[in-house]
Amino acid sequence: MSTIEIIVLLPLLAALAVGLGSPARLTALGASVGVLLLSLGTALRFSPDLEGAYQFTSSRTLLEIAGFPRLSLAFGLDGMSLVLLLLSAIVLVAAVLVAPKEKAIKGSPRFYYLSLLLIAGGAIGAFCSTDLFFFYAFHELALIPTFLMIGFFGNGENRVRTAWTITLFLGIGSLILLIGLLLAVFATGTTTFDIPSLIALAKTPGNAMSEGTQSWVFLLLLIGFGVLVSLFPFHSWAAPAYAEAPTPVAMLHAGVLKKFGLYGLIRLALPLAPAGAEKWLNLLLLLLIGNILYIGLVTIAQKKLDRMLGYSSVMHMGYIFLGIAAGNHIGLSGAVLLMFAHGISIALLFALCGWIREQFGTVDFNKLGGLAKSLPELGLLFGFGVFASLGLPGFANFAGEIAIFFGAFAGESEAMTWIRWATVGALWGVVISAVYLLRAYRHIFFGPLPKKLAVPADLTWSMRIPLLLLAATLLAVGFAPELLNQYIRPAINGLLLVSAG
Repeated sequence: MSTIEIIVLLPLLAALAVGLGSPARLTALGASVGVLLLSLGTALRFSPDLEGAYQFTSSRTLLEIAGFPRLSLAFGLDGMSLVLLLLSAIVLVAAVLVAPKEKAIKGSPRFYYLSLLLIAGGAIGAFCSTDLFFFYAFHELALIPTFLMIGFFGNGENRVRTAWTITLFLGIGSLILLIGLLLAVFATGTTTFDIPSLIALAKTPGNAMSEGTQSWVFLLLLIGFGVLVSLFPFHSWAAPAYAEAPTPVAMLHAGVLKKFGLYGLIRLALPLAPAGAEKWLNLLLLLLIGNILYIGLVTIAQKKLDRMLGYSSVMHMGYIFLGIAAGNHIGLSGAVLLMFAHGISIALLFALCGWIREQFGTVDFNKLGGLAKSLPELGLLFGFGVFASLGLPGFANFAGEIAIFFGAFAGESEAMTWIRWATVGALWGVVISAVYLLRAYRHIFFGPLPKKLAVPADLTWSMRIPLLLLAATLLAVGFAPELLNQYIRPAINGLLLVSAG
């Protein structure tokens, strides 16, 4: 069994073990640490010199019927999927450490930890799969426990309604995505679900899809993946879901699983249907501006920290879409780097939001204040999360955002094209982000301490460890982006070479 197979199966087998009676928290923690160590070891053995090539590949044929695509459990990593594997592993460890002890869970602790492992295992399986069927199936596996966790363990009186809402939204999005993927497979006239083979066939002159077919394929994939990523105007499910989800679920979904749609657009939509991407470019620009400016203004209007973070996550997807729209080396590399950075920073902020809710019983800005003096460690780490989300230099988010902006403005022409105008609009999002994030920081940590607010002790080591893991990752990649760019750049170069035929 290959290392990648072990990494994918470890959280799934741990979930099975928890369901059969093993200690829930201890098993989940052991599996998550194992995934992180194996992922770091894989990164150290990964060779960036093999431009765009999958490494550590494995394939097991499960079903082969004449006239139908062969079904294989196949895994492999290129630089882009490796970075997202590292993101998944880091956030999984932090989410398990942040999760409450078994005795504090109202309901079944086994189901709680089993669900966390399935969410993470599904995301990891999707990022590592090189078979289109399992790429899709692993993501669907991760969605089911997400719905159930919000309904059973969520916050607020509307958690059941919220669970049904996201089930409807993401179910429809997944169905549209499935139609687009099947259309792409049948349009190439192939009998394989192997992703590298599909991309190569799509660019072969004799098997290339017509421009009309590419247009439909890209539009379906854009809508399907867009719903999963909360692309405007398919965004309304996201903020309530993150606000009412248990803290570890919000960390895993907003930080990791949400990146599946962005990864899919880069991995599949651009190389399979480049003519369709060019045709729908202006539509994508219009929608991403809706994410950044409209959702940014909605975020300013929020009065609770959890809702503000939920809408902030939706807003920041617009920057990554801008990198995808740029379609060049620097823009796409910046998009992948920002996917990693956003995943870490939003996981950090949701973890802190959950601690504040647990200790004070509220995340309403009007009921909090003056915590900086009594809880300096909380204030420092929350400040790190805020500054990272703002794109402050020294944090990983800055490196990703600046690459996206440069990529969107790249080109020899001096004319103001549509994508350059969209970039000018997106830059105003930085100002909007500063308004709502710094206002939230001021409301919570400065000003007078409310008289009825009982201030607890500062962060314990059980909380410091996951928070420091996330904060240290943001700083390490922020000061040395080449830690990840050495993997991302060859993968994007190989992808663009394939896209160019």
